[in-house]
Amino acid sequence: MNKKVILLVEDNPDDEALTLHALEKNNINHTIVVARNGAEALDYLFGTGAYAGRDPHDLPLVVLLDLKLPKIDGLEVLRRIREDERTQLLPVVLLTSSNEEEDRLKGYMLGANSYVRKPVDFDEFVRAAGQLGLYWILLNEPPPN
Repeated sequence: MNKKVILLVEDNPDDEALTLHALEKNNINHTIVVARNGAEALDYLFGTGAYAGRDPHDLPLVVLLDLKLPKIDGLEVLRRIREDERTQLLPVVLLTSSNEEEDRLKGYMLGANSYVRKPVDFDEFVRAAGQLGLYWILLNEPPPN
């Protein structure tokens, strides 16, 4: 059963704190699981490594995925999410500071649902995080199980 989890995959502690604060400020009170590298994100999603025993069918509502990650980069994480039958329909939002056209193109080609560039301004970031949360948690209709 879905426990209304958001998976935040972010290696920068400042961006992590900013994202968590922005979600909280927008009253998005879901459980936020933070993975600090691509390998940890995949372990969480597939119930391996440190998350062995976690039910991999209990997927988060949405994955907020940074691109520039240690161990396994965000585009490779996305590729692996899309190639696995259990997670291929999981909503994935690329939330990144990258403004590279190539990153955006690759992200969409690999099946990203959305590409959001992190605003530099705090108030703008809080608004963006609130809109992301409202859309993916309240408005989006997930695929049937």
